[in-house]
Amino acid sequence: MSVCTASTDGRCVSSGGVPQASLSRAEHSNRVSPYIEYVGERAIVKANDGQAEYATIPETIDILRYVAESLSLSFSRWDEPYVTGPSLYFIVVADIDFGRYTDPLGDNTWPVEQCRSVGITSNEFIDAARNVAFSCDGAVVIAADKTIQEQMVRVRTPNTTEAVEETPIASAAWMGTKHLSALEVSLREEVLASVTLSEENGRVTVFRSGEYTDREREELGGRWRTAH
Repeated sequence: MSVCTASTDGRCVSSGGVPQASLSRAEHSNRVSPYIEYVGERAIVKANDGQAEYATIPETIDILRYVAESLSLSFSRWDEPYVTGPSLYFIVVADIDFGRYTDPLGDNTWPVEQCRSVGITSNEFIDAARNVAFSCDGAVVIAADKTIQEQMVRVRTPNTTEAVEETPIASAAWMGTKHLSALEVSLREEVLASVTLSEENGRVTVFRSGEYTDREREELGGRWRTAH
Protein backbone atom coordinates (compact mmCIF):
# COMPACT_ATOMS: atom_id res chain seq x y z
CA MET A 1 0.00 0.00 0.00
CA SER A 2 1.25 3.52 -0.82
CA VAL A 3 0.30 6.81 0.77
CA CYS A 4 1.87 9.72 -1.09
CA THR A 5 1.68 13.48 -1.14
CA ALA A 6 3.07 16.02 -3.55
CA SER A 7 6.19 17.75 -2.26
CA THR A 8 7.29 21.19 -3.36
CA ASP A 9 9.68 19.71 -5.92
CA GLY A 10 7.17 17.18 -7.25
CA ARG A 11 8.60 14.13 -5.51
CA CYS A 12 6.36 11.52 -3.90
CA VAL A 13 6.63 11.67 -0.11
CA SER A 14 5.28 8.73 1.88
CA SER A 15 3.32 9.70 4.95
CA GLY A 16 3.63 6.25 6.50
CA GLY A 17 0.26 6.71 8.12
CA VAL A 18 -3.02 4.88 8.33
CA PRO A 19 -4.80 4.47 4.97
CA GLN A 20 -7.06 7.45 4.50
CA ALA A 21 -10.17 5.31 3.91
CA SER A 22 -9.79 3.62 7.32
CA LEU A 23 -9.52 6.83 9.36
CA SER A 24 -12.26 7.46 11.90
CA ARG A 25 -14.62 10.40 11.47
CA ALA A 26 -12.87 12.14 14.40
CA GLU A 27 -9.49 11.71 12.72
CA HIS A 28 -10.86 13.17 9.51
CA SER A 29 -12.25 16.10 11.50
CA ASN A 30 -8.82 16.73 12.99
CA ARG A 31 -7.43 17.13 9.49
CA VAL A 32 -10.06 19.66 8.43
CA SER A 33 -11.95 22.13 10.62
CA PRO A 34 -15.19 22.69 8.68
CA TYR A 35 -18.06 25.14 8.90
CA ILE A 36 -21.44 24.91 7.21
CA GLU A 37 -22.34 27.24 4.38
CA TYR A 38 -25.64 27.16 2.50
CA VAL A 39 -25.52 27.56 -1.28
CA GLY A 40 -29.13 27.76 -2.39
CA GLU A 41 -30.79 24.80 -0.67
CA ARG A 42 -27.57 22.77 -0.44
CA ALA A 43 -25.72 22.62 2.86
CA ILE A 44 -22.02 22.51 2.08
CA VAL A 45 -19.30 22.34 4.70
CA LYS A 46 -16.25 24.34 3.71
CA ALA A 47 -12.82 23.85 5.18
CA ASN A 48 -10.74 26.77 6.37
CA ASP A 49 -8.17 26.11 3.65
CA GLY A 50 -10.82 26.56 0.94
CA GLN A 51 -11.24 22.85 0.14
CA ALA A 52 -14.96 22.04 0.22
CA GLU A 53 -16.03 19.23 2.53
CA TYR A 54 -19.40 17.66 3.21
CA ALA A 55 -20.25 16.08 6.56
CA THR A 56 -20.59 12.56 5.13
CA ILE A 57 -17.64 12.61 2.72
CA PRO A 58 -15.43 10.21 4.77
CA GLU A 59 -18.28 7.68 4.77
CA THR A 60 -18.90 8.17 1.05
CA ILE A 61 -15.24 7.53 0.28
CA ASP A 62 -15.29 4.41 2.45
CA ILE A 63 -18.29 3.06 0.55
CA LEU A 64 -16.77 3.79 -2.87
CA ARG A 65 -13.53 2.13 -1.85
CA TYR A 66 -15.38 -0.86 -0.42
CA VAL A 67 -17.36 -1.36 -3.64
CA ALA A 68 -14.24 -1.03 -5.79
CA GLU A 69 -12.39 -3.54 -3.61
CA SER A 70 -15.34 -5.94 -3.68
CA LEU A 71 -15.45 -5.91 -7.49
CA SER A 72 -11.69 -6.36 -7.67
CA LEU A 73 -11.76 -9.37 -5.36
CA SER A 74 -14.79 -10.98 -7.00
CA PHE A 75 -13.16 -10.95 -10.45
CA SER A 76 -11.00 -14.08 -10.84
CA ARG A 77 -9.56 -13.67 -14.34
CA TRP A 78 -6.92 -11.00 -13.74
CA ASP A 79 -4.07 -13.28 -14.81
CA GLU A 80 -5.64 -14.36 -18.09
CA PRO A 81 -4.25 -12.80 -21.29
CA TYR A 82 -6.49 -10.50 -23.36
CA VAL A 83 -8.97 -10.21 -20.47
CA THR A 84 -9.98 -6.81 -19.12
CA GLY A 85 -11.28 -6.58 -15.59
CA PRO A 86 -13.84 -4.19 -14.08
CA SER A 87 -13.00 -0.49 -14.29
CA LEU A 88 -14.37 2.33 -12.12
CA TYR A 89 -13.70 6.05 -11.81
CA PHE A 90 -15.71 8.00 -9.23
CA ILE A 91 -15.50 11.75 -8.63
CA VAL A 92 -17.10 13.27 -5.53
CA VAL A 93 -17.89 16.96 -6.04
CA ALA A 94 -18.97 19.81 -3.78
CA ASP A 95 -21.06 21.44 -6.50
CA ILE A 96 -22.86 19.70 -9.35
CA ASP A 97 -21.89 22.54 -11.70
CA PHE A 98 -18.95 20.49 -13.00
CA GLY A 99 -19.25 21.40 -16.69
CA ARG A 100 -16.24 23.72 -16.51
CA TYR A 101 -13.83 20.79 -16.32
CA THR A 102 -15.76 17.82 -17.77
CA ASP A 103 -17.47 16.79 -21.00
CA PRO A 104 -20.45 14.41 -21.27
CA LEU A 105 -19.40 11.01 -22.57
CA GLY A 106 -22.13 10.08 -25.01
CA ASP A 107 -24.24 7.07 -24.14
CA ASN A 108 -22.19 6.20 -21.06
CA THR A 109 -24.61 6.67 -18.19
CA TRP A 110 -25.14 5.56 -14.60
CA PRO A 111 -28.42 3.59 -14.21
CA VAL A 112 -30.23 6.07 -11.96
CA GLU A 113 -33.46 4.09 -12.30
CA GLN A 114 -31.64 1.25 -10.52
CA CYS A 115 -29.68 3.31 -7.98
CA ARG A 116 -29.82 7.08 -7.42
CA SER A 117 -27.45 7.49 -4.50
CA VAL A 118 -24.39 5.97 -2.85
CA GLY A 119 -25.31 3.42 -0.21
CA ILE A 120 -24.21 0.12 1.24
CA THR A 121 -27.42 -1.05 2.95
CA SER A 122 -28.68 -2.85 -0.15
CA ASN A 123 -27.34 -4.46 -3.31
CA GLU A 124 -28.59 -1.80 -5.73
CA PHE A 125 -25.45 0.33 -5.60
CA ILE A 126 -22.91 -2.46 -5.95
CA ASP A 127 -24.98 -4.13 -8.70
CA ALA A 128 -25.17 -0.85 -10.62
CA ALA A 129 -21.44 -0.29 -10.11
CA ARG A 130 -20.71 -3.77 -11.44
CA ASN A 131 -22.74 -3.14 -14.58
CA VAL A 132 -21.00 0.18 -15.20
CA ALA A 133 -17.56 -1.31 -14.47
CA PHE A 134 -17.92 -3.80 -17.32
CA SER A 135 -19.88 -1.78 -19.86
CA CYS A 136 -19.10 1.94 -19.62
CA ASP A 137 -16.24 4.40 -19.98
CA GLY A 138 -15.66 7.66 -18.16
CA ALA A 139 -16.14 9.00 -14.66
CA VAL A 140 -19.22 8.71 -12.46
CA VAL A 141 -19.94 12.04 -10.75
CA ILE A 142 -21.32 11.96 -7.20
CA ALA A 143 -22.63 15.03 -5.38
CA ALA A 144 -21.67 15.76 -1.77
CA ASP A 145 -25.09 14.51 -0.62
CA LYS A 146 -24.33 11.11 -2.27
CA THR A 147 -26.66 11.70 -5.23
CA ILE A 148 -25.27 10.08 -8.40
CA GLN A 149 -25.41 12.00 -11.68
CA GLU A 150 -26.79 10.03 -14.62
CA GLN A 151 -24.42 11.30 -17.31
CA MET A 152 -20.87 9.94 -17.12
CA VAL A 153 -18.10 12.32 -18.12
CA ARG A 154 -14.61 12.77 -19.46
CA VAL A 155 -12.43 14.97 -17.26
CA ARG A 156 -10.55 17.63 -19.20
CA THR A 157 -6.86 18.23 -18.67
CA PRO A 158 -6.41 21.72 -17.17
CA ASN A 159 -5.26 24.18 -19.81
CA THR A 160 -2.53 26.73 -19.35
CA THR A 161 -5.00 29.47 -18.40
CA GLU A 162 -6.42 27.50 -15.47
CA ALA A 163 -4.75 27.90 -12.09
CA VAL A 164 -5.85 24.65 -10.47
CA GLU A 165 -2.97 24.07 -8.09
CA GLU A 166 0.62 25.25 -8.19
CA THR A 167 2.01 22.25 -6.33
CA PRO A 168 3.60 19.77 -8.77
CA ILE A 169 1.73 16.50 -9.11
CA ALA A 170 3.52 13.53 -7.54
CA SER A 171 2.53 10.81 -9.98
CA ALA A 172 3.81 7.23 -9.92
CA ALA A 173 5.20 5.08 -12.72
CA TRP A 174 2.28 2.64 -12.53
CA MET A 175 -0.34 5.33 -13.13
CA GLY A 176 -2.23 5.21 -16.40
CA THR A 177 -4.40 7.85 -18.02
CA LYS A 178 -7.31 7.28 -15.63
CA HIS A 179 -5.12 7.50 -12.51
CA LEU A 180 -3.40 10.67 -13.71
CA SER A 181 -6.80 12.20 -14.44
CA ALA A 182 -8.08 11.26 -10.98
CA LEU A 183 -4.96 12.65 -9.31
CA GLU A 184 -5.11 15.87 -11.32
CA VAL A 185 -8.81 16.50 -10.76
CA SER A 186 -8.45 15.89 -7.01
CA LEU A 187 -6.47 19.13 -6.82
CA ARG A 188 -9.51 21.15 -7.83
CA GLU A 189 -11.13 23.07 -4.99
CA GLU A 190 -14.60 21.85 -5.98
CA VAL A 191 -13.57 18.18 -6.06
CA LEU A 192 -13.68 16.39 -2.71
CA ALA A 193 -12.19 13.06 -3.76
CA SER A 194 -11.81 10.58 -6.60
CA VAL A 195 -11.66 6.78 -6.45
CA THR A 196 -10.47 4.39 -9.16
CA LEU A 197 -10.45 0.67 -9.84
CA SER A 198 -7.88 -0.39 -12.45
CA GLU A 199 -9.09 -2.75 -15.16
CA GLU A 200 -5.52 -3.97 -15.66
CA ASN A 201 -4.69 -5.40 -12.24
CA GLY A 202 -7.50 -4.62 -9.78
CA ARG A 203 -5.63 -1.88 -7.94
CA VAL A 204 -7.89 0.44 -5.91
CA THR A 205 -6.78 4.05 -5.36
CA VAL A 206 -8.27 6.96 -3.43
CA PHE A 207 -7.21 10.51 -4.37
CA ARG A 208 -7.72 13.63 -2.23
CA SER A 209 -6.11 17.05 -2.70
CA GLY A 210 -3.14 15.65 -4.61
CA GLU A 211 -2.61 12.77 -2.17
CA TYR A 212 -3.30 9.17 -3.07
CA THR A 213 -3.71 5.94 -1.13
CA ASP A 214 -3.51 2.81 -3.24
CA ARG A 215 -3.81 -0.92 -2.65
CA GLU A 216 -2.88 -3.61 -5.11
CA ARG A 217 -5.29 -6.51 -5.37
CA GLU A 218 -3.08 -8.75 -3.21
CA GLU A 219 -3.42 -6.23 -0.38
CA LEU A 220 -7.21 -6.09 -0.48
CA GLY A 221 -9.65 -8.05 1.61
CA GLY A 222 -8.88 -6.75 5.08
CA ARG A 223 -11.59 -5.82 7.55
CA TRP A 224 -13.61 -2.86 6.29
CA ARG A 225 -15.40 -0.33 8.42
CA THR A 226 -16.97 3.04 7.74
CA ALA A 227 -15.54 6.16 9.28
CA HIS A 228 -17.29 7.17 12.50
